[in-house]
Amino acid sequence: MRYFQQHEFNCRCGCGMGYREMDGGLLSTLERARSIAEIPFVIRSAARCAQHNFNVGGKPVSAHLTGHAVDIACAGSEDRFRIVQAAILAGFKRVGVASGFVHVDTAPHLPQDVFWLY
Repeated sequence: MRYFQQHEFNCRCGCGMGYREMDGGLLSTLERARSIAEIPFVIRSAARCAQHNFNVGGKPVSAHLTGHAVDIACAGSEDRFRIVQAAILAGFKRVGVASGFVHVDTAPHLPQDVFWLY
């Protein structure tokens, strides 16, 4: 990967889940989005084991559980706009926006062409 290190995709609880569980399509689209945005993407959350997902209040069918999602940190509205714009241009069909991060995922089992706020 050009813009990311494998360890950035590790479950934050230290269980060992991580890069090898990540969906290849998600990683390709994420690389494309990062290239379009031309700003660093800091991964706040990627792969999650079931226990960590529960502990952080993730949904039971979260795309993080299957390696289909990442949350990208954003410091302000300009970065948030660039991340969202790049994500859509790169081909993400599922985008969620919070004040401190942008969620993107490629989960095939969840509704497509959706945008939501946290």
